[in-house]
Amino acid sequence: MDQLYPQVAEATVALLRRAGCEVRFDARQTCCGQPMSNSGCGKEAAALARRHLDIFRGGVTVSPSASCVSQVRHHFHDLGLSLDADDEATMAQTFELSEFLVKRLGVTDFGARFPHKVGLHASCHGLRELGLGAMSERRDGPSASPAEVLLRKVGGLELVAPARADECCGFGGTFAVAEAGLSVRMGQDRNADFASAGAEFLTATDMSCLMHLDGVSRRHGGPRALHLAEILVAS
Repeated sequence: MDQLYPQVAEATVALLRRAGCEVRFDARQTCCGQPMSNSGCGKEAAALARRHLDIFRGGVTVSPSASCVSQVRHHFHDLGLSLDADDEATMAQTFELSEFLVKRLGVTDFGARFPHKVGLHASCHGLRELGLGAMSERRDGPSASPAEVLLRKVGGLELVAPARADECCGFGGTFAVAEAGLSVRMGQDRNADFASAGAEFLTATDMSCLMHLDGVSRRHGGPRALHLAEILVAS
């Protein structure tokens, strides 16, 4: 976020402060290690995970990236680290932004206004690893995700639904590099589905998915992408 999309990080801080939180940003932090872990580089991922746990120890951590939260909460266990009770607590107290606002704080309305048709993309990590919504493959009943709850409070915003509610966008981290052609076609399909629903903008809880979809839309046409936090601070 700080290197590519600082406006999303700034919007996240603004939302947390409006919700009554005291926000601390530790400039020593680095990547959580998810790209290395996904690529099979366990030693490198473990070093970053250990650094992350030492820096964030003892506090509540909030991230505008569901995939990073999933890595910390679920996959640090897979890296061969010696984890103590404080480490486990730090992992458990790591939240995706919309999850934290809605489920932990009970804050759903920020007085935002965004008079556009918006499609909500359910990122794979947020949906299938953090449980932020209903999964079609499990035939779950209707269940509004925290992001949907927040968006429905935004003035003038019309939430539109694609035909395939929780299809992958095709990014997949290093998959987008190793299988670029397939990744792009998946992104085109996802953008086309939202465009058919009338979406002017796409939003999600992961800027990585949105980066991919926005790149596809810039080259091949489709809705423009904005992170959820950017919409929630709009006026």
